[in-house]
Amino acid sequence: MPPRPLPAGPGQESVWAYPRPPRLEHTSRRLQVWLGGMLVADTTQGFRVLETSHPPTYYLPRAAFVAGVLSPAPGRSVCEWKGEASYWTLSMGGRCEVAAGWSYERPTPAFAPLARAVAVYAGRMDDCRVDGVRVTPQPGGFYGGWITPDVVGPFKGEPGTWGW
Repeated sequence: MPPRPLPAGPGQESVWAYPRPPRLEHTSRRLQVWLGGMLVADTTQGFRVLETSHPPTYYLPRAAFVAGVLSPAPGRSVCEWKGEASYWTLSMGGRCEVAAGWSYERPTPAFAPLARAVAVYAGRMDDCRVDGVRVTPQPGGFYGGWITPDVVGPFKGEPGTWGW
């Protein structure tokens, strides 16, 4: 059954208006990540990737992370648009989340600004915020989008969405 996009209200974006292939945008919104009860990343110099049916995936510059929080994790994957992803373990305050972040060290030319920026799975962190608003992780565990009140779905990853 095809998805029925929800109508976007004032100040909202529909993920069904996002393009495919995805679009990369710089964002000056404040992006924050907490792990182990501590703020481990904070920036207003991030990026967001917008793709049809997905909430935005936010990438933070490596310099936004507290020193020592990130360490290389095993594994690799490939995105047809961005290239080969490397994974990162995040550790702080007694918490260790293996492969909870990823980056594109040598992205495709269209996504070159993402080089060395890191995205994290919000569901594996204590808290992630966009401009002070707590995000909801994209459903399903596979995707890394951050849902805020200013985006509407339905979102890829919810039950019954595998074929979208």
